[in-house]
Amino acid sequence: MHLTRADFPDGFLFGVATSAYQIEGHGFGGAGPTHWDTWAATPGNTANAENGAVACDHYHRLDEDLDLIRDLGADVYRFSTSWARVLPEGRGAVNPAGLDFYDRLVDGCLARGIKPLLTLYHWELPAALSDLGGWSNADIPHWFADYARVVMDRIGDRVWSTATINELWCVSWNGHFLGRHAPGMRDIRATARAMHHVLKAHGCAVQALRAEGIGNLGAVTNLDWVMTADDSAEARAAAERYEAIFNHWFLGAMFKARYPALVLEGLEPHLPDGWQDDMALIAAPVDWLGINYYTRKLMASDPGPWPAYRDVAGPLETTSMGWEVYPDGLYEILKWVAETHTGDLPLHITENGMSGPDKVDQPDTARIAYLESHLTACRRAIADGVPLKGYYAWSLMDNYEWARGYEKRFGLVHVDFESLARTPKASYQALASWWRQKV
Repeated sequence: MHLTRADFPDGFLFGVATSAYQIEGHGFGGAGPTHWDTWAATPGNTANAENGAVACDHYHRLDEDLDLIRDLGADVYRFSTSWARVLPEGRGAVNPAGLDFYDRLVDGCLARGIKPLLTLYHWELPAALSDLGGWSNADIPHWFADYARVVMDRIGDRVWSTATINELWCVSWNGHFLGRHAPGMRDIRATARAMHHVLKAHGCAVQALRAEGIGNLGAVTNLDWVMTADDSAEARAAAERYEAIFNHWFLGAMFKARYPALVLEGLEPHLPDGWQDDMALIAAPVDWLGINYYTRKLMASDPGPWPAYRDVAGPLETTSMGWEVYPDGLYEILKWVAETHTGDLPLHITENGMSGPDKVDQPDTARIAYLESHLTACRRAIADGVPLKGYYAWSLMDNYEWARGYEKRFGLVHVDFESLARTPKASYQALASWWRQKV
């Protein structure tokens, strides 16, 4: 890479991100079943019926993995706690081994000079709560706040920063309308309630943690840069509907206490009674916003029912996920978010990276180019006044990529899923060559 720390402002933070279910090994340490375990056990839902029971066995290889983060020169490690590891039934009895593990993780980060950035929820809902309706249940915001308090009562005194929920669109729309992620539903009423309750859960957790004196709280959104597949009025309308659902619903609620009219057209009849009364809670102030960015979307109209859009394959180079490589979209997203929603609020890129058909003995030159082009987009946004304060690559290591199983590799570190051996890739070495150059 041609970039150095000197190319970024003093105090800019670099790091890596993972999530609990994707790396820990959920079959260890007394963790309860999640809706991902049950969904993966249903034929056809995940590649090769794979699940996260072993994953990368981070649970037993914690020190080795934290050493990899230290040796990379990362400032920040963004990790998540598993709700079902801490509270196997989602409520009630605590699993002491679960809290002990996260205790060791946080202390291990601090001992290595790494700032621990906690995400409280990264998609693994306890199965016992899924049985009660999961994110469509009106009580889940309060269950989530209770879980947040349990975690933070144990590690909140040492965590540098905390995010509530990762990628609210994936939790709600992807899992309840598209059916591509657990719980695998295709139900507009469940979708509307999940879209609201996930935001209310965020607000309840922020309120609960503020009451306990915990600061540096944020949320993490996944955002696409949306463009039209053609110049027709129909394509423009389709793009506006997609952007309203994917980007505006969550940002508008958190920062303007309102939902976009284009989404209410489809969802309002199915929202819970009195949803308007929750908007002030949802918009509880946060200290920063995390943005996960991977690609752009080209949208065309669809003759079907609402929302009547479809995404169209574009002409650009794609990753092994089929996502176009479009670093200009990251610049545009950062500018748009700051100008329309967050103003001077600090922003962090909490995920950015690419999957490739990686082999342990082959250089991942495409990933190096991807990272450098997107970090260059970050520099451009900073130069134009965006208050971007950090960049955390997805991901530290190859892991369980949800419905895609273990085939898609996003890691800076190669994982052999038979031996579980870790081997740093060329992209790891490229980042380490300048992340270790402290200024």
